[in-house]
Amino acid sequence: MKILVTGGAGFIGSNLVRHLVNKYPDYRIVNLDKLTYAGNLESLRDVESNPAYTFVRGDICNGPLVTEVFEEYGVECVIHLAAESHVDRSILSAEEFLRTNVLGTYTLLESARRYWSRKGSSKRHVFVNVSTDEVYGSLGTEGVFTERSPYEPNSPYSASKAGADHLARAYFKTHGLPVVTTHCSNNYGPFQLPEKLIPLVILNALEGKELPVYGKGTNVRDWLYVKDHCTALDLVLHRGMPGETYNIGAGNEWRNIDLVKRICRELDELIPDSPHVPHSSLIRFVKDRPGHDMRYAIDATKIRSELGWRPGHGFEEGLRDTIRWYMENIEWCNRVRSGAYREYYEKNYSRR
Repeated sequence: MKILVTGGAGFIGSNLVRHLVNKYPDYRIVNLDKLTYAGNLESLRDVESNPAYTFVRGDICNGPLVTEVFEEYGVECVIHLAAESHVDRSILSAEEFLRTNVLGTYTLLESARRYWSRKGSSKRHVFVNVSTDEVYGSLGTEGVFTERSPYEPNSPYSASKAGADHLARAYFKTHGLPVVTTHCSNNYGPFQLPEKLIPLVILNALEGKELPVYGKGTNVRDWLYVKDHCTALDLVLHRGMPGETYNIGAGNEWRNIDLVKRICRELDELIPDSPHVPHSSLIRFVKDRPGHDMRYAIDATKIRSELGWRPGHGFEEGLRDTIRWYMENIEWCNRVRSGAYREYYEKNYSRR
């Protein structure tokens, strides 16, 4: 199988590329990534020399380039992860979110439609559109998001992802393009950018810096270990039904303040001689962000019952493994925060 993964140098993307390359040595995995601030090829050092893996630097909004990638590598399937994804950044400026998330998705859908219609259907073709639970809006203290929940996005980011989802659905209904859409809950795990909540708290705590918590910390998120998300996408790629939507979540609801305190307790146990123990003393409440959704929660019954997916990691195990990973990979974190990781492409790929 020849698979195009967009955004494969990002957090979820790099974990997915590694999963596919290691599990399917006979596949061809093509990683198309623009290498914005969120794309880091150092996250894929362990697979970059694997003959099953190819990296292409490029923008998903570049129609001729995307067409060339389909033609050159004979793309049979797409897992579309490339996106601007940080809510706070979308509040500051939404234009790039609309460009990448909406126009970029259109460019990929149209390229797939043209190429696959010309090549025929002798192979299994599927376009996996990886979306987010944030398109559903916000929940109160009860209830969960199902695949039939209405779209009520509350941030420019989630609105742009909702637009991409509607385009994907339209291409299935109008053109018969074999699109499958997934909605995942908040991911955590190795190689996540330090601007996100869990790595931010871990790294700030290790350095004795303040741990900023929005509002009163009562917002609730449903946390999914990134490696479990990858196994779910693997199943959707191979067994998902075109035109269907699958919600992916592990049922790990945590209030932000409770999660931050839990990370602090884990660090207290792992490094009891730290000068910052108890790390919870570093917590500081800051002004809430505009339009902050109160609660997300995913009902993953459909993917469990129809595709047989189950998360392989309990939250306690996954969180502790994540904390240890960041403690053991401080150099990676520092290079991301300083921007030095960008040098890696020039040194290792510019002459290839």
